[in-house]
Amino acid sequence: MFKFKLKKSMHYKNPLNKGFRGLSGSNLYKEYNLKDSSESVFTSDKPKEACGVFGLIAPGEEVARTAFFGLYALQHRGQESCGIATLDTKNVFLHKDVGMVSQVFDEKNLARLKGDLVIGHTRYSTTGSNNVQNAQPILVKFKNINIALAHNGNLVNATSLRNSLVQKGYSFESTTDSEVMAKLLQYEIECGNDLKKSTCSVFKQCKGAFSVVIGTNDYLIAVRDPDGVRPLCIGMTSSGKYVVASESCALDIIGATYVRDVTPGEIVFINRNQKLESEFIADSVKPHHCIFELIYFSRPDSTFKGFSIYHFRKELGRQLAREAPVSADYVISVPDSGTPAAIGFAEESKLPFGEALIKNRYIGRTFIQPSQFLRELGIRLKLNPLRDVIAGKRIVVIDDSIVRGNTSKKIVHLLKDSGAKEVHMRISSPPVKWPCFYGIDIDSKDQLIASVSSSLDEITKFIGADSLKYISHEGMILATSLSRETFCTACFSGEYPIEIPSELEGAKLRYEKALTI
Repeated sequence: MFKFKLKKSMHYKNPLNKGFRGLSGSNLYKEYNLKDSSESVFTSDKPKEACGVFGLIAPGEEVARTAFFGLYALQHRGQESCGIATLDTKNVFLHKDVGMVSQVFDEKNLARLKGDLVIGHTRYSTTGSNNVQNAQPILVKFKNINIALAHNGNLVNATSLRNSLVQKGYSFESTTDSEVMAKLLQYEIECGNDLKKSTCSVFKQCKGAFSVVIGTNDYLIAVRDPDGVRPLCIGMTSSGKYVVASESCALDIIGATYVRDVTPGEIVFINRNQKLESEFIADSVKPHHCIFELIYFSRPDSTFKGFSIYHFRKELGRQLAREAPVSADYVISVPDSGTPAAIGFAEESKLPFGEALIKNRYIGRTFIQPSQFLRELGIRLKLNPLRDVIAGKRIVVIDDSIVRGNTSKKIVHLLKDSGAKEVHMRISSPPVKWPCFYGIDIDSKDQLIASVSSSLDEITKFIGADSLKYISHEGMILATSLSRETFCTACFSGEYPIEIPSELEGAKLRYEKALTI
């Protein structure tokens, strides 16, 4: 394992800390180049979701509509763009665009997606900006071969692979690492290798986090990196057809049964006769599942290791209550991702759990910018307080994470403006201090208030809470009932399970220097 972390002492020298104490919220954001606290109210103070992938091979069945509903269940994993590609034994059909699933697809364009094999994708951009060229699936057509590829994750060696392909004469239409994988597969096939050998060769060259579904005219292929950073599972429809998806919630919505996860380092080949074969791209694997999937990304009704994600989040709340008890009248959550942990915290603390923040679930992502007046209302466009529940009460607020701190600040002020006597923040993850190279948009220290600040007291003062506590790293692992080695916790610990190559070394070293000089 490549290790890159802070010294044990929290009192490290940090040039970014100079003058931090006593700064107002607006001055803090200006001084440290954090995103301004008056940014669009539609931009959440959360790490952006990884992408969602879906694949189904079902001869004789309508697959595009099924994929639509599968992607609908995975919408939480990517809300910038989406796409569906369908294939038959000779042809490929594709529709993709910027927007959410319900905005991009309608009856007309779904009807044009013929075929009995489908690849679907919902996207949040990690490599490549958000435009229709970077939307997925990526389509590659050459000779009589069609390849549709959808990817969740991030390659850390994408630049070197891309440069190598450019030198061989290949051109690119997008800026994504997903197209690099698709063109690399084209290259291997054009070198005379069969599909299985080519696929194995491609993914032995790829480094980083990748859960991938690929469709050809004859095969549905599912691939997961040897560390198993991002999830990928296999299901079976009621008619006996194989389906693969990022999360089990996508299986549930189409009436499919969960069979198993794609094993880290495994390539699954499924042909039109529903014969499943496996190849492996590593002799041995040491899985490092992204623990943020359990804390925030995955839907609570999806499963991991035989348990619901809801179960894990509730246990995180219980552990948090044991570590950071507080005398209070109510436990509330920041809806919706903080709710299971809040219920666990309340049960362990023997405190009542109540709703005090009502979420507007219809606001979604919009291209309509609010007026300056509405912008100044900030969090109120998403959350509205129940004043009669809050007034005069000591409130414990449970959230899953703090990244920039601006949303937490607004929530605390909203509760106090509504008459809360005390507001105590409790966070069901440790402080987020390190960038992610594996498919989450935590890529800069300027986004992380826990890195900019040198103490918990400073963060507490900034958000305006009466107290603030995070779950400990050890407590987080304990709540999962699994070993530390099961997970990637790099954004909390700075320990990266996949070595960062030279092309990203500069960013890593700049980050290290900023924290240690």
